[in-house]
Amino acid sequence: MATQYGISGTTAKGIASSVERGVAEGVLGPGAALPPVRRLADELRVSPGTVATAYKELRRRGIVVTRGRGGTVVAAAPAVAARRPPLVPEGLRDLAGGHPDPELLPHLVPPSRLSPGARSHRATPRLARLEEAVREWLEPDGVPVDHVTFAHGALDLIGRLLSVELSPGDAVAMEDPGYHHLLDLVTALGLRMVPVAVDDEGMRPDALRAALRAGVRAVVCSPRAQNPYGGCFSVKRRDALVEVLEAEPDVLVVENDHASAVAGAPLRTLTAGGLARWVHVRTVSKFLGTDLRWAAGACDPTTLARHDGRMLLTSGWVSHLLQETVYGLVTDQETRELVARARETYGARRSAFVEELSGRGIGTHGVSGMNVWVPVRDESAVVNGLRSHGWWVAAGARFRLESGPGVRISVAALEQADAARLASDFAIVLGESEATYGG
Repeated sequence: MATQYGISGTTAKGIASSVERGVAEGVLGPGAALPPVRRLADELRVSPGTVATAYKELRRRGIVVTRGRGGTVVAAAPAVAARRPPLVPEGLRDLAGGHPDPELLPHLVPPSRLSPGARSHRATPRLARLEEAVREWLEPDGVPVDHVTFAHGALDLIGRLLSVELSPGDAVAMEDPGYHHLLDLVTALGLRMVPVAVDDEGMRPDALRAALRAGVRAVVCSPRAQNPYGGCFSVKRRDALVEVLEAEPDVLVVENDHASAVAGAPLRTLTAGGLARWVHVRTVSKFLGTDLRWAAGACDPTTLARHDGRMLLTSGWVSHLLQETVYGLVTDQETRELVARARETYGARRSAFVEELSGRGIGTHGVSGMNVWVPVRDESAVVNGLRSHGWWVAAGARFRLESGPGVRISVAALEQADAARLASDFAIVLGESEATYGG
C-alpha cells in the first residue's frame, strides 16, 4: 500500500509529516506497510538514521507500530485518523453498538438554575452536592471516597491519567479481548499494550503477573460487565489480583466500572485492597444517557493531584450545567426506579439469549453487562451470514490483541421474543460457516 503514496521529505520531521498527511487523508490506511528504513532512505537520498528517527517519532505519537519482522505499519487506530464504527446497513437490526435501550433511559431536562454570566469555576470545579452524592454512591460498594474528582467521561479521565503518568513507549496491561476504544486510546498515546487474558471472572492473575514482569507501568481493567467478554470479579479473583498487584506498588491500577448501576453483578473492587496507586472510574452514560459525558473518579491523593493539575491547565473543569443535570438525575427517585428496572431487564435479556444459544450447543461468555461474546472460528463468515438474516453484530477483531476470534452481540435492546430467532439464525450461520470455511 505504501507504493501508492509517495512519502517525501529530507528531514526526519518532514518525512514524519508526509506519512502523517497520508494517514490523515486516508491514503495510508490501517495496516498499510511503510517502506523499510534503508529502502526509503535510498529513495529520499537521506541517511537511514533520518528515516529511523522519523519512524520513531511516528511510533511515539501512535500513528504507526512496529511488528518486528513484519516491519512498520500504520496503527489500527492512528491518532490522526481515529477509527469510527462502520455504518449500520439500512434495514438491519443493530446489535453491534453496545448502546443501552432508549426506552430505559430517563428524559434529559436541563437544570433550571443556569450558571450566571461568564465566570471561571477553576476555584470550585466540582459541585459540593454532586461530590457528596458520588461518595454516597461509591462508599457502600467498598470504594474509598476520601479523594474524588470529575472528568468528561471515562475515556477522558483515563486518557488524562495515562498521559500524565506514562511516557510514550511505556507499557500498559490491557484486557484481551478488551474495550476497543480503550485499546485505540492507548495506541494513540504512543503507549505499548501488553495483553492480559480474561475469563468469566475478569483478568486472569497468571496473565497479569506476566504483564507486570514485562514492566507495565499501568493496568486498566473492568471489575464487572467487562466489554466485550462480560466477565465480573468474584471475591476469590479480586483477592488474587490484589495479591499480584501488591508486589508492584508503583503501578497505577485503573478500574473502569463503566456499567455500574446496570451491570447486573455486585462490585468486588480492587481499590478496597490497600493498593498504593489506583483510581476507580464510574460513568452514567449506560443508564442515564449516552450524551451525558461525565465521569466520577475516586483515587489515591497522588493520582488526584496529577489528574486535577492537568485538567486545570486544559478544560479547567467539567461544566456545572452538566453537573447540575447529573445531580438532578442521580437524586431523583423516579430515575432510580427506572435504573433498577433497566438493570433487571438487561439481565433478563442477556440470560435469555445465552440460554437460547446454549440450547443449540453454542458456547458464550456474558455473565454481566450488556454484551455477549460468542467464540467462532471465522468472524467474517459469521458477521456476513447474520447480515443476510437481518442482524448486524460486531466482529471481534477490533476488541482482540492475542485472544481467539469471536463476535460481540449487544443485547440491551434485544427483546426476549427476538432472542430465540437470533439464536436460531446464529446456529444456521454457524453451520454454514463450518461447512464453507471449516468453522
